[in-house]
Amino acid sequence: MKKLYPSAAQALQGVVQDGQLLAVGGFGLCGIPEALIDALRDTGVKNLTVISNNAGVDGFGLGKLLETRQIQKMISSYVGENKEFERQYLAGELELEFTPQGTLAEKLRAGGAGIPAFFTKTGVGTLVAEGKELREFDGETYVMERALVPDVALVKAHRADKSGNLQFRLTARNFNPAVAMAGKICIVEVEEIVETGDMEPDQVHLPGIYVHRIVHNPNPEKRIEKRTVAEAPVDAAAAKVEAQAAIAQAAVVTADEPVPSTIKAASGQQGA
Repeated sequence: MKKLYPSAAQALQGVVQDGQLLAVGGFGLCGIPEALIDALRDTGVKNLTVISNNAGVDGFGLGKLLETRQIQKMISSYVGENKEFERQYLAGELELEFTPQGTLAEKLRAGGAGIPAFFTKTGVGTLVAEGKELREFDGETYVMERALVPDVALVKAHRADKSGNLQFRLTARNFNPAVAMAGKICIVEVEEIVETGDMEPDQVHLPGIYVHRIVHNPNPEKRIEKRTVAEAPVDAAAAKVEAQAAIAQAAVVTADEPVPSTIKAASGQQGA
């Protein structure tokens, strides 16, 4: 089965349509399938329900689909830095199913593992549990959560072989494996493609059985969500000398000070 497609647009052809349930990997802007999101925007499909930890930022990532009003509902754990996300939700223009982050990850993992539902303590006694089944186990109350099985999963990986075996890079792994496993159809954007067999077994983080289509995007933008600049590095040797000098100075000052009479008296009593 040939899984490699020449472009993100062609990989989406015949797969995406109005009103679908989609899951998109990534955390903030880390590990998001940039080319696939752009191609999805260009299809013009609408009334989408999108499962993702958040919706990126204004003007990038899933934020682009919010701007074009292609998303009808988000299933997320975090609104975060996206002002348009917040505005649409508060204005009643966007449905939002807030889900605790760990519960969201488990709902996707369970969907990929063929588990229809599970019980968790997270959310019990809050709005999260409203309208859901509650059950006691060992004297504790748990809420039942249904698994998520999206029609289409859009995923970002670092490397793939032509059979679809995937390797993720560092923290870009985040939600991507769970999203890939849960989707009925999984489309993956990768930076590097190798021949089948070129990846060592220990390098495979997700087997190709879950992957249906692959798109090569060797130069993603990888925009940084919040750029911070660290202070100048501290000279460890100089800092150590300075600290030793401060300790020595304090010792000299203490030695020159008279010992309080109360301490002398106490010392005398202790020795008696």
